[in-house]
Amino acid sequence: MLSSDKRKELQKFALQIRIGAVEAFKARGFGHVGGSLSIADALAVLYGDIMKVDPANPKWEDRDKLVCSKGHAGPAIYAALALKGFFPYEDLKTLNQPGTRFPSHCDRNKTPGIDMTTGSLGQGTSQAVGLAMGDKIKGRKCRTFLIVGDGESNEGQVWEAAMFTAAKKVNNLVWLIDYNKKQLDGYTEDIMDMGDMRAKFEAFGFEALSIDGNDLEQLYDALTKEAGDKPIAVILNTVKGKGVQEVEDTVSNHSMTMTEEVYDRWLSELRAELEALG
Repeated sequence: MLSSDKRKELQKFALQIRIGAVEAFKARGFGHVGGSLSIADALAVLYGDIMKVDPANPKWEDRDKLVCSKGHAGPAIYAALALKGFFPYEDLKTLNQPGTRFPSHCDRNKTPGIDMTTGSLGQGTSQAVGLAMGDKIKGRKCRTFLIVGDGESNEGQVWEAAMFTAAKKVNNLVWLIDYNKKQLDGYTEDIMDMGDMRAKFEAFGFEALSIDGNDLEQLYDALTKEAGDKPIAVILNTVKGKGVQEVEDTVSNHSMTMTEEVYDRWLSELRAELEALG
């Protein structure tokens, strides 16, 4: 359970992640807004409290690792890493610019703190299994956290990796499914309804939890849960665009092109919320 002080600290961190991502989008004029904002709370809990990382040594072998298989959410991860001190915060504003270290999708060869290159949907799941298995074989006391999109879960590779994870008892790998109910072309239930995601993961051999993925308390409790023989899957029931009401209310909010005035309005709202926390 989170203390009141820790809850406020993580609330602030989640807002700062959203601000950083929006500032990056503003500098470029467009980007994958909805799916970046929806995972900001999970990233705040992971990087703000749970994960063992060292900004001074991004390749530390015993670190906890994050694989964002839905690699287009990279801007939110970049913001979290900047706030942790992996690189200067102002560098976020070079997002997707020529020569940048911050492409629209995660690239471990360019960005300090990114553990795996992702973007080809489904492939990050298998890569995360490999990372976690390697750590387990070598006796390292660390975990890998995998973020998968709900639309991405249309890919068969996701379920092959899930089956393998459970069959080989890769219990140092935690799956987080960003179940925000939307994908590139519309609502997931209209494109390919995934049904009961918790039941699916249970059927594949996971201990599966379904939580409010934008609730810090529920996130903390789920992500600090001790793994038994079964790997853990956490279904994050999130809101695409969470934290910026205008984005939440926009149906097509996967990738958005906006004017500087709109981005400034969003930033003003987020900064006011941050200031109100004291």
